[in-house]
Amino acid sequence: MTTSLATADNDAPPRIRPVFSAVTWKEIAHLMTNLPEAILGFVYAFFMVSTAGGLSVTAVGLPLLAVGLFLSRQMGRLERARARLLLGVRVEEPTPIPGPRRSGGFFPWLWTSIKDPVGWRTVLYQLIRLPWGVLTFTVVLTGLFVLWPVLPYLVRLLANADRAMVRGLLSPSDDLERRIAELESDRGVVVDTAAADLRRIERDLHDGAQARLVALAMGLGLAKEKLLEDPEGAAAMVDEAHGEVKLALQELRELARGIHPAVLTDRGLDAALSSVAARCVVPVKVVVDLPSGQEARPAEAIEGIAYFVVSELLQNVSKHAGPGARGATVEVWRTDARLMLRVSDDGRGGADTSGGTGLAGLAERLDAVDGVLVVDSPEGEGTVVTAELPWRDRGLAGRG
Repeated sequence: MTTSLATADNDAPPRIRPVFSAVTWKEIAHLMTNLPEAILGFVYAFFMVSTAGGLSVTAVGLPLLAVGLFLSRQMGRLERARARLLLGVRVEEPTPIPGPRRSGGFFPWLWTSIKDPVGWRTVLYQLIRLPWGVLTFTVVLTGLFVLWPVLPYLVRLLANADRAMVRGLLSPSDDLERRIAELESDRGVVVDTAAADLRRIERDLHDGAQARLVALAMGLGLAKEKLLEDPEGAAAMVDEAHGEVKLALQELRELARGIHPAVLTDRGLDAALSSVAARCVVPVKVVVDLPSGQEARPAEAIEGIAYFVVSELLQNVSKHAGPGARGATVEVWRTDARLMLRVSDDGRGGADTSGGTGLAGLAERLDAVDGVLVVDSPEGEGTVVTAELPWRDRGLAGRG
């Protein structure tokens, strides 16, 4: 949402001439209207900041400041429109601040509004415009009578300074705008992923354990009816029902393991990943270099995503590494504030995030939590997948 250098070059005014062109007259109009606009903006910004600051010790001070910054944003929009009309400066509109409902409540909205960089830069713009407006009004008015031969050059110089102020103070915050766009996209990925997981769990329960338990209940009902008439037949049906119970329990354990395995909760990544590696069709070496102790483990959400990523990657090894694969390696370690994962194999390679191996979904899931997925898989030379996750301490996450 930033104004590119190419756009800025396209917005540049034509070469200056001694004659008064249409562009020069527009620049003169902008410079002459600077003074009334500057007086209005300065008075508003000064009284808004001073009033809200004086009332900050009361319950209405901070909400008043938030509303004042919102109105400053609207005045900044009018200034961008004036600059676009008279100076040809095209500046993108900042992303609006979400309302209390979308922000998660009144206080999150209040805090976001108070620290809004766009609003504060607009206030700064309004405060510094008063002396600048007096200067431009005086120079242009005087030049129209006594300096008209060189006035186009003076006007262009002053107008370029105005263009710089508009671009510098009334443009969107590049990093903030980019981050808002990323968070909106990531939120959609998280919602879609959670919905897909919920559908998978519902489907597995309906088609697997639930159907088996329904059949078990019917079988036990029939065995109960035959208990007196045909004890041997009833015993056989009870024995069959016992086998069905074992299968249902096994399916429920598999389903629970797919959601969040108990061994991960109880013993951490080392034991959980060793359990996953034991089910791979090729021998897997697991190396986990993480601090020991419950408080030194990463937050549960990060730990769960790390387990899921390695589990999916090892499934890909089983499916796609090929018959020539002799082994794989799983490495987990911490570097500063990042949790690093690496899964490598000596299979046939050729893996790609667009190749239908589930790597694209893993990349989206990692991106939703500020993670990164890197795939290095030359054809015929094996595959190395490296994943980064933000490290969040379990103790701090629990207290937060």
